[in-house]
Amino acid sequence: MDFVNELKKICPDNLLYKKEDVFVYAYDTSQNPDNIVLPKAVVFPKNTVEVSKIVKFAYENNISIIPRAAGTNHCGATRPSENSIVVHFSKMNKIIKIDKENLIAIVEPNVVIGNLNKELDKLNLFFPPDPSNLAVSTIGGAIALCAGGPRTFKYGNTKDYVINLEVVLADGSIIETSKNLAKNVTGYNITSLFVGSEGTLGLITKATLRLIPKPQTRLLTMAYFDSLVEAAKCVNEIINQGFVPSTLDLLDKYTIQTIEKFISCGLLVDKEAMLLIELDGFKQSVLYELEILKEILEKCGAKNIVQAKNDEENENIWRARRSAFSALTQIKPSVVTEDIVVARNRIVDIIKKIQELSKKYNIITATMGHAGDGNIHPNFALDLEKDKDNFQKLKDELFYYALSIDGTLSGEHGVGTHKKKYIKEAIEKNAYMVMKQIKKLLDEKNILNPNKTL
Repeated sequence: MDFVNELKKICPDNLLYKKEDVFVYAYDTSQNPDNIVLPKAVVFPKNTVEVSKIVKFAYENNISIIPRAAGTNHCGATRPSENSIVVHFSKMNKIIKIDKENLIAIVEPNVVIGNLNKELDKLNLFFPPDPSNLAVSTIGGAIALCAGGPRTFKYGNTKDYVINLEVVLADGSIIETSKNLAKNVTGYNITSLFVGSEGTLGLITKATLRLIPKPQTRLLTMAYFDSLVEAAKCVNEIINQGFVPSTLDLLDKYTIQTIEKFISCGLLVDKEAMLLIELDGFKQSVLYELEILKEILEKCGAKNIVQAKNDEENENIWRARRSAFSALTQIKPSVVTEDIVVARNRIVDIIKKIQELSKKYNIITATMGHAGDGNIHPNFALDLEKDKDNFQKLKDELFYYALSIDGTLSGEHGVGTHKKKYIKEAIEKNAYMVMKQIKKLLDEKNILNPNKTL
């Protein structure tokens, strides 16, 4: 078989196969693997028909398929395997339709979330899932990982906004999972089956998304505390008082200090913790709620409360929050961000464990997270050459501890290859077997993103 010529028949002008051209696609933003595996080729289909032909070719020749978009995955889910083709969706980036009357958008997988929301903003519409790298994160990647972000507590994550999918299955056949309707319980909900499946069950080539009206006003509040315990307790008090903030994030002292050193935006670096709280809705309602929120924060022991006054101040605060990962890159050669979920009443426990392990293994760590839903993100700054063994020990202890307190491995980054070793501890054994059976049914030859997740 002339491998290259067969692929050229499908994508004549959109094919890479030379070693120097495909080398970069051996990586994503996860930590470097021990052994770099190069794909046999990288193809850039322009439409669903081409995707179907590529997958069918791979199926007939027992070649693995690795779906890829921006490549910002943190857990190795877009890394190629042996004897694989990377299907890169960069040319499938069209917003096909925005239907304001029916509150839906139909998009191709490589539409960038930030760009979609810019278009929706013109129509006073809103797609709530908000990954921190939304300037590059794509719809396809968000669906594959069921991405969330800071707004999950109020609005939910990606699965709550996917109505219908066009999917190419392992044998190249094309299915539509539902209808472009707000409600549909006709048959099984197979749309949700593909959301969060990390490309292991099918390749998403089109998505119909649910939209909501854009809130009239958003205002952010920063509240500083002298202890993490006070800040964590305040999270529950805010919720118990009937507030449903669109954002309820927690940042530890090292995160605050690192951001301030990086961009000098006036953060208070002597405080142990900060809550970042965003309220949204009608302007008068938000202003009224802000006054009550301030009272709650003061009763909870907040030492300094800074409230944004307008959209510009809002954006400046968000810019600081989103810079945390970049700020850490100034300290060490590599930064690895992790993703753990625990119950809200165990947030202090997991953060203390992170601090304990970071000290034990001498790894610099800045911890933040979406406290409203218990999703904690420790960001580790390290030298992956020198710190590799210690970092692996730290991760093992951290993930097994999270599971021991009824937490789980991921809320939005996925499992990929990096967390696969812990998966059987995280999922009830009968449920795990059902998942394996689903994988076998939809991908009998195990060619779709093999050896990921399960």
